[in-house]
Amino acid sequence: MPTILITGASRGIGRSTSLRLASAGWDVIAGVRDAAVGDELKAAAPDRISPVILDITDAEHIRAATDALPDRLDAVVNNAGIVVGGPVETITPEQLRHQLEVNVVGQLAVTQAVLPLLRRSKGRVIFVSSVSGRIATPMTGAYNASKFALEGMADALRIELRPWKIPVVLVEPGQTDTDIWRDAESTLDASTTALSESQLGLYSKHINGYRKTIALSQKAAVPADLVAASIESALTDKRPRARYVVGTANKIQAPLVGLLPTRLSDIIIGKVTGVPRTP
Repeated sequence: MPTILITGASRGIGRSTSLRLASAGWDVIAGVRDAAVGDELKAAAPDRISPVILDITDAEHIRAATDALPDRLDAVVNNAGIVVGGPVETITPEQLRHQLEVNVVGQLAVTQAVLPLLRRSKGRVIFVSSVSGRIATPMTGAYNASKFALEGMADALRIELRPWKIPVVLVEPGQTDTDIWRDAESTLDASTTALSESQLGLYSKHINGYRKTIALSQKAAVPADLVAASIESALTDKRPRARYVVGTANKIQAPLVGLLPTRLSDIIIGKVTGVPRTP
C-alpha cells in the first residue's frame, strides 16, 4: 500500500485528509504537535495512521520524523499552516517572520528532507496553498505574502523536479470549515487587542468592515473533506494538474480577478472586505 506523510494532521484539512486516505488504503504518517491528539487520530484508523510529533519549524523534529519514515514514501502533503491577521502597517517584523517560517520555510524544510525518498519512488509533492496565494485581500496581507511565496516556490520546484518525474501540485482552497474560520472573530479580536491606540484609530473602520464579512465567509466555507477529496485527486490522478482549485466559486473567482484591471479589482475587493471609502 502507498505511504504518505501529512503535516498539520491534528485538525481541519490535515485531519480530514489523513482519515480519507487511510480509508482508501494509504498508510498515513500523520504529523502532529500534540501526542494526545495523535493518539486520538490513530484510534480512528489504528491499522493505517501512525502519528509522529512534528513541528515543521523545528529542525530536530523534522530530522526525527524523517528517520522514523519507512523505506518507501509515495507522497508528502505539506498542509501545516497558520494565519497572521491585521493591517499590514500594524504587523511586526517578528509576526511576519513567524508567518513565513511556518507557511513557507517549514514547508520547504520538510520537502527537502523527504525528497530522497520521493525520488526513489517517483512520488508526489502536494502543497496546500490557498486562493489567497492568487488574490490578496485587506487584513490578511501577511498570510497572502506567505501563500504567494509558497506558490512561486512550488512552481519553480515543479519545473526543477521534472527530470525525476516527481509531480509538484498546489491545492488551493478558499474559505474552509475548519477552526481557522470558525474562530475568525476571536482571532480578529486577539489581533486588534495588540494594536496601539493610534493604530486602532487609523484602522477601526477597516476592522469593523472586516468583522461584518466574517459571518458571510463562514456560511460560504466548504467542508474540509471537500479539500481532502481534491488532495486525493492530486495524489491519484494519472496526470495531475499543477493546481487544484477547491470550490465552484473559487474556480470562477481566481481567474476572473486576474483578468480584471487592477484598479477595478481593488475597488471590488475593498468593497467586499469592508474597506471604508474615507479614513
